[in-house]
Amino acid sequence: MPKHGKNYREVSKNIEQGKKYPAEDAMGLALQASYIKFDQTVDVAVNLGVNPKYADQMVRGAVALPHGLGKNVRVIAFCKGDNEQAALDAGADAVGSDALVEKIKGGWMDFDKAVATPDMMAVVGKVGKVLGPRGLMPNAKTGTVTFDIAKAITELKAGKVDFKVDKAGIIHAPIGKASFGTKKLLDNFIALMTMITKLKPSSSKGTYLNAISISTTMGPAVKVEQSSIKGE
Repeated sequence: MPKHGKNYREVSKNIEQGKKYPAEDAMGLALQASYIKFDQTVDVAVNLGVNPKYADQMVRGAVALPHGLGKNVRVIAFCKGDNEQAALDAGADAVGSDALVEKIKGGWMDFDKAVATPDMMAVVGKVGKVLGPRGLMPNAKTGTVTFDIAKAITELKAGKVDFKVDKAGIIHAPIGKASFGTKKLLDNFIALMTMITKLKPSSSKGTYLNAISISTTMGPAVKVEQSSIKGE
């Protein structure tokens, strides 16, 4: 079992082990336990009652958070023709097709998200082995493969979060910075949980939301009572 430092143990004293707290209380406790001086990211972990090895139980989606993520999101766009200018006007940090692919092949990875028009996916596929493992591959299910390239870029820049259940059946997603305060973070949290709930696979039986927790980058996790979440 990993050993935690003195500060971590000290802030953890206010969190009762094994107890599930109402969402608002859990958020407040997570922020109070943020002992590091930099503005930490607040993360949510959701353990789902699904088996991801089955395609019909794969939970994947995206949600536009009401208050964004509080950081500059660097977005590149795989497109051509008039879409290149539309992408640039929407704030894309880099646009292109084959030249952009070659740049990535050369080791350039100074971006956080990637979008593409459907006609460019064959080109994007050339760097699929680079983008895929990093969660950067454009995907229609998350709205990053679309001819409305400007809208996709605007949403990502504003703080749209895409998520995907991992092999252990858990979704990890950021919902903002600690400096946002409880109210804004709670709004973002509810938006995320509402979307995850909507995406419940019809083949998933029994309890869908097994466990939910909130934590800051370096702080302890606080468990959330599922019944306190709107949209559950």
